[in-house]
Amino acid sequence: MAHPGGNTTGISILATELDGKRQELLIELLPGARHIAALADFNTTASRQLQALQDTARARGVELSIHQIAKLEEISSAIDAAKAADASGLNVLASPLLFAQRQLIIERTVALRFPAMYQWPETAEEGGLVGYGPRIVQLFRDVVSRQLIKLLQGTKPADIPVEQPTQFELVINLSTAKALGLTIPEAMLDRADKVIE
Repeated sequence: MAHPGGNTTGISILATELDGKRQELLIELLPGARHIAALADFNTTASRQLQALQDTARARGVELSIHQIAKLEEISSAIDAAKAADASGLNVLASPLLFAQRQLIIERTVALRFPAMYQWPETAEEGGLVGYGPRIVQLFRDVVSRQLIKLLQGTKPADIPVEQPTQFELVINLSTAKALGLTIPEAMLDRADKVIE
């Protein structure tokens, strides 16, 4: 990562690496849950990653059902299927498509009273229940702009290290929790970086 080589540089947002942490937080958010679901993009989430998530959930005594989509039109029915399978909550895995359709996902999960965990803290600020990860706006403002300046100054891309986020936030939206009829555990509220009333 320090010397990417070739003509490449950029940022690693640790998207898939944090899917497991978000699953862990979702399980903590729903004490007593024995079944949760993951909404995965077939085009971005590898089968080995899905298996690792299932193994981790099983180790905690929780069944994880995977609901994969490949296109926008499948999102609502996948959420409906996860809810119909009696999952207690939904982990929306990292995906450009799922991020782009976050308002659809928020609206559907709230309508179904289905607690959901999201990739970006900003999603909880937009009405999602919980978001955990780096702030996307901050990544682009701080990291990408710094790399762009170096490129414009003539630095070769191979000489600019690939960067990773260093700050992660847990944001909980209590208004959404109330709409879902969900009580957030006090320990989870204490861990949150931001709680939206």
